[in-house]
Amino acid sequence: MTTLFQKAGLICSVLLTLLTASAGAQTTRPIPAITHIVIISIDGCRPDVLLRADTPVIHGLLDKSSFSFWARTTAESVTLPSHTSMLTGVVPIKHGIQWNADLPLKHPGYPNVSTIFQLAKKAGYTTAMAAGKSKFINLAVPGSLDEQYIPDQTMSEDPDVTDQAVGFIRDHQPQVLFVHLPSDDNVGHAKGWGTQAQMKALQQADACIGRIIKAVDDAKLTGSTAFIITADHGGFGRQHGPDDPRCRYIPWICFGPGIRQNLDLTTLDYSTTGKDAIDTEDTFATACYLMGIPIDHKIDGKPLTQIVQREELLGPK
Repeated sequence: MTTLFQKAGLICSVLLTLLTASAGAQTTRPIPAITHIVIISIDGCRPDVLLRADTPVIHGLLDKSSFSFWARTTAESVTLPSHTSMLTGVVPIKHGIQWNADLPLKHPGYPNVSTIFQLAKKAGYTTAMAAGKSKFINLAVPGSLDEQYIPDQTMSEDPDVTDQAVGFIRDHQPQVLFVHLPSDDNVGHAKGWGTQAQMKALQQADACIGRIIKAVDDAKLTGSTAFIITADHGGFGRQHGPDDPRCRYIPWICFGPGIRQNLDLTTLDYSTTGKDAIDTEDTFATACYLMGIPIDHKIDGKPLTQIVQREELLGPK
């Protein structure tokens, strides 16, 4: 028979375990101030074209960001496999999304491994995705998104996607938000990469990013939000494809509280990590690292711990 004292001891033990777990959850983030993250992907954004375009928002962010214009996407260099790698941390052969079209399937084919949205939900975070192409339904695993916008068998343009993202931020303040801006890629296929038409599309994407940043500020979340701005691939002519350097290189920009400012990540020594560049799988790894999200599968990406200001790191320096 369990005595009153034994019951009391058991209750105290359970409470202590819960309190310890709660305290541990609060200290797993390397920058305690960061409780929200926004990942923005500019579809088809080749770094040199971005730098040539009239993009005052992005250019203005560099002084307060850790960044690289030599990050790499997957060898496939196409939208859906590359975005899946960005949001799962593994290469396409492992996550299994190796097609890049709307397939006539009765049900979407979801990745073989957990997405950042699934892991964030398990960690107790709220999630949202606003995407401009219907194929992103393959990343909307049931139960993993609190809010989502994915067009039905059509493609939206940047302003429409941005309207949805701004609404999510205003009304729900999701803690893990992914935004996919499709227009740069749409124009690249129609008019060509590096054309004046595409640079005008990048100018529009830049303005949309400004709107998203302002929405975060209007929601009084600037002091708790990290941003990652990146892309899925580049392009040349009116196409993009496997293992072409004009397709593989992408921008990678991160800023927010406690993130090192004006840091060109190409100046870092990667010898200790076994890497020679930033890869798109590192976006997943870094987002999980900043948010303290436990990962349940072996990943190919590595968290870019170098972007955290040393004084913000927990534990021994």
